Amino acid sequence: MEQETMYSIIVVCLNAGRRLCDTVGSVLGQHYNNFEVVVKDGGSSDGSVEMLARQYHDERIRVYTEKDNGIYDAMNQAVKLAEGAYFLFLNAGDSFYDEQVLGKITQEIQELEKRGQKADIIYGNMYHKALNTVIYASPQINDFTCYRNVPCHQTCFYHHALFDVRGYDTAYNVRADYEHFLWCYYDRKAVAAYVPVVIASYEGGGYSETKENKKRSRQQHREIVVRYMGRRRADRYRLIMLLTLAPLRSAVADNRYLSGAYNAVKTALYKIKK
Repeated sequence: MEQETMYSIIVVCLNAGRRLCDTVGSVLGQHYNNFEVVVKDGGSSDGSVEMLARQYHDERIRVYTEKDNGIYDAMNQAVKLAEGAYFLFLNAGDSFYDEQVLGKITQEIQELEKRGQKADIIYGNMYHKALNTVIYASPQINDFTCYRNVPCHQTCFYHHALFDVRGYDTAYNVRADYEHFLWCYYDRKAVAAYVPVVIASYEGGGYSETKENKKRSRQQHREIVVRYMGRRRADRYRLIMLLTLAPLRSAVADNRYLSGAYNAVKTALYKIKK
């Protein structure tokens, strides 16, 4: 009998209201049940943590309340408490796409092991609730993928060893998850494996999507790619993005009426490249 994989599903929150229960409920509804839910609360005063305790009496839920300096500091606190082989981060308001996600991921990990392969990061696709469309991840991680768009943290299962050395760099208050992915890929030489599974339903409208933080995101993206790729490569990829009308494509991708068609075309192109 194959040994079951243990997962830590990490949820950080602050005054999340009913959304916290909804997120944790989507985890507890998984048919594969070898997991823990690590809830890191920043000191909520809205009764959300008490609501969670009233609704769910499950020993797999572990709630810790401590002040933090933002979402990435909260994530760093949480990983120190997590005990699973793989970590996945869901924000309050996000959820697993369906009840089979952890089972499907486990099957993919076992298939890799049968072939003598190992992945440090298992990632898949995301359903965007606000846009009502599935956003498909690139099936290959390479230099240009790292510049353009890495998988979001809600769709990435990280082997715990990737957080043993260091966590998120909180100097990047909007892009720390992006920086950490590039650190895993370039510095730790982490192997990332794509699986054709829709992993998470993303609520949208999060911290990084405010007007002010979108500006910070662009600034931090520039600093991070230069840090890991060097200025020359970063400038080359930036030029490619401009020549291929990346700003226009982003506007289309973020439009709720056009995003479905856009992602269908993007997915078809990914399949052709494979």
